[in-house]
Amino acid sequence: MNDLSTLLQKIKENPVMFIDKPSITCLHSFLNGYLSGLIRLGFTQKGSETDGFNEWMQERAKTNVSQSWAGIILFGSGSERSAFYRFFEEFDQFLKQKNSSKIQESEDVLKLRQDLSFRQFDIYNEILKGIKKRPGMFLGTSSITKLDMLLRGYSLARREVGVPPTEPEREFECFQSWVQEKYGINSGQSWSKIILFYSVDEHEALQRFFELFEEYLNRNKSLQVDQNSG
Repeated sequence: MNDLSTLLQKIKENPVMFIDKPSITCLHSFLNGYLSGLIRLGFTQKGSETDGFNEWMQERAKTNVSQSWAGIILFGSGSERSAFYRFFEEFDQFLKQKNSSKIQESEDVLKLRQDLSFRQFDIYNEILKGIKKRPGMFLGTSSITKLDMLLRGYSLARREVGVPPTEPEREFECFQSWVQEKYGINSGQSWSKIILFYSVDEHEALQRFFELFEEYLNRNKSLQVDQNSG
C-alpha cells in the first residue's frame, strides 16, 4: 500500500489522473476522502504526516479565522492551479520543520481529521444522506466536484488496502455508465462533469446529482423486482 507521501508525489506529477486538473480545492476534497477511508479502516498512521499542517498554515498566514489549509493557500495564490503547486512547496517545508523540531501529535492538533466528521460512516450509504441534508458540513461548500473528489479519494484508500467494496459501493459503480446513457454522452467524462455541464452551477449540479442518484437506485430496484418475478 502506498503511503501518503508517495500518493502526493504521484498526484503532483499527474494531477489529471487523480483529480482531473491541478486544483487545490479538488486536492483537498480528494485527500479528505482518502484519509477518511484509511481512518475508517484503522490505518490512522497513514494520515500522521498531515498532523498540524492546518495550524501551521494558519500561523504562516497569521490568521485565527477557522479556514482549511486549502482555503488559506488559495487565498494567497492567484488561481486554483498556482495554489495546487504551492501546496506541495508549503507541505514540503512543513514536513522539514516538523521532522527537525520533532513536533508531537496531540488529540486536538489535526484540524484535517476534525473536518472528517463522517469517518465512521459508509461513505456510499449514510454519508450521502448526510451530504444531501447538510452539504456545507461535509464538503465545505455545495459542490458536485467536491463530492466526486471525496468519493474518489475514499475509493482509492479502500482499493489500496485491499478491502472488498461494500454493497452500496458496488451499487454506485454503474452510476457512471447510467449517467452517460441517460444524457447520451460517450466522451468519457466523469458523471460529475456531465451533470455539471447540464446545470447552472456547482450547487444546482449537486442537487441534481441526488435526484439522479435516487432515480438510478429506484431503477435498479425495479430491475431486481422484474428479475425476481420472472
